[in-house]
Amino acid sequence: MHRLYDYLPSGNGYKVRLVLKQLGLPYELIELDIKVGATRTPEFLAKNANGRIPVLEIPEKGYLAESHAIISYLAEGSALIPDDAYQRARMWQWMCFEQYNLEPNIGTVRFWLKMLGKTRVELGEKLIEKKKSGYAALDVLEDGLRERNYLVGDQFTLADIALYAYTHVAHEGGFDLAPYPNIRSWCDRVSSQPRWAPITSP
Repeated sequence: MHRLYDYLPSGNGYKVRLVLKQLGLPYELIELDIKVGATRTPEFLAKNANGRIPVLEIPEKGYLAESHAIISYLAEGSALIPDDAYQRARMWQWMCFEQYNLEPNIGTVRFWLKMLGKTRVELGEKLIEKKKSGYAALDVLEDGLRERNYLVGDQFTLADIALYAYTHVAHEGGFDLAPYPNIRSWCDRVSSQPRWAPITSP
């Protein structure tokens, strides 16, 4: 059985848990509190020298870090990855966008405000810049979902899971999704998938 080292509020960890649930794969959850340095111990750094969750322990193989690497490994050969090479590349295009544009802004602001309890006054210009970039990412996502049920046409893929993870909790970072009808409808479709579970569900 796979063993997942994770922090439940983490969107990156949530991606992995959603894929495991979608595929009906059993796993053991090892919860680590990143706020108190649980991923900076020698024991954990031996599993992932980068000191970050999620990490998947794969029986008889080893440890795999980075959420997109983990979910692509788990979903290999499943309907979550398109068979067509072009559609598969489009899936990866969106997943790269998530890691470079959406998660560093929306995910970071959410972590500052919700997990660390920072105030807008404390964060100052840093927050303003992150919010601006976060809304720019939401604009791109809104346009990408225009007249589409999912990010890669009508197929529910890893791209939807990867971008949903932080987008559906963007309000926890003070982002207003009201002006984004395509995103809100898409979030509803994702949460209607079989075996869906909320972000803090083990």
